[in-house]
Amino acid sequence: MVELVIATSNWGKAKEIKEALKDLDLEIKTLKEFPFISPPEETGKTFLENALLKAKYYAEKLKRICLADDSGLEVEILNGAPGIYSSRFAGEEGNDEKNIKKLLSLLKDVPLERRKARFVCLMVIVTPKGDYIKAEGIWEGLIGFEPRGRFGFGYDPIFLVPEYNYQKTAAELPLEIKNKLSHRGKALAKIREILPDFLKKCQNEGITS
Repeated sequence: MVELVIATSNWGKAKEIKEALKDLDLEIKTLKEFPFISPPEETGKTFLENALLKAKYYAEKLKRICLADDSGLEVEILNGAPGIYSSRFAGEEGNDEKNIKKLLSLLKDVPLERRKARFVCLMVIVTPKGDYIKAEGIWEGLIGFEPRGRFGFGYDPIFLVPEYNYQKTAAELPLEIKNKLSHRGKALAKIREILPDFLKKCQNEGITS
């Protein structure tokens, strides 16, 4: 069994990733099991740069294979904002309520048809030697006018999904359904396809033993 560390302290994100990979021969851990390591500064200019920065940092520190993703919301009428700054859009890292409130205020007078947005996820798995695989997932949608739903995290309560004719938000979808539709779910599906060969290569190099 291969040990894989999910490089996130976001409980909701870790739960989604664990659920998607639960049937693989992996011992999955999160950063909560390594509280002595301080997080790196996310200085990348793209989702891929930030994902790699985090994964490489923790892989080197922990001497383990690490999975990291960088994801965010891109709103068309805001020229792609908040983008890589999604989690700290309102200035405070991870304050979902404030981020949503700021975004809705910026879109206050914008009609629904012009509230196009997409979630983007760039996911990587990195070894302590720096070898890595990557995958991207995109989920197109619209931004609603008020938060709805008790599931999910981040901007999920205001993200109207096309799979339900924009009548439901991502936060109104149970995890097993969201994982099949979401940007992170799509990236995970691609990772799952290439992960076995990658792990076999790692084992042959003695990385996972």
